[in-house]
Amino acid sequence: MINTRLRQFVALATGALLAACLSFAAPASASTLTSATADVQAPTPLVVNARWGGHATYDRIVMDLQGYTPTVTVTPVAQLVYDGSGKPVPLAGKYFLEIRLNPAAAHDDAGGSVYHGPKLQKIYLSKLKGLAMTGDYEGYVTFGAAFDTVPYYRAYSLHSPERFVVDIAH
Repeated sequence: MINTRLRQFVALATGALLAACLSFAAPASASTLTSATADVQAPTPLVVNARWGGHATYDRIVMDLQGYTPTVTVTPVAQLVYDGSGKPVPLAGKYFLEIRLNPAAAHDDAGGSVYHGPKLQKIYLSKLKGLAMTGDYEGYVTFGAAFDTVPYYRAYSLHSPERFVVDIAH
């Protein structure tokens, strides 16, 4: 008799435990999932500065960030244009790199600029001849870099503080 009652108790306890575990594993409704994700999501990283420097074997471009480092693509392009308008960027050069950060912004939620770097700058380094901020548009911040010769580059992120770096070999 004790054995039967013990088995019944174990079976009931196992069933209750299994039901509790399954209720926690059940998917939440779409509205709950969306609001929970929105609460946890990190704010959009801000691009606050762009700077450059010449070194013995390379020139360097650095984008200073607040927040995390977003996805960045560096692409050789035939011409630099401003995002949104499509107007050409007036930087002298034969070769160009487009540096695009996403998601990113160079403005705060009120629309005020947080970017303190140059918008269009002629530069006289061994390889780097110019740098321009070409867009802060719909979650993308874009820069263009100008060169007289084909740029051989390496791009990577550095942390504490957050920044994105493009090194151009001499």
